Amino acid sequence: MLTAVRGIYENEQVILDEPLPTQHAKVIVTIIEEKAILKKRPLGTMKGTIWMSDDFNEPLDDLKEYM
Repeated sequence: MLTAVRGIYENEQVILDEPLPTQHAKVIVTIIEEKAILKKRPLGTMKGTIWMSDDFNEPLDDLKEYM
């Protein structure tokens, strides 16, 4: 079973945000650099960049023989 616990690495120590659910376990540490964390974009920043053709739901000429 895998369990994820967040924490930070500081002064050559891993400081966990919460205690581990067991006293004995193998551990894998994954380093996530601060610059790798994506920041949330404000809502509406993509507005107007995606559009749909007016005839989107019309049958395609290429498929007439199958209809």
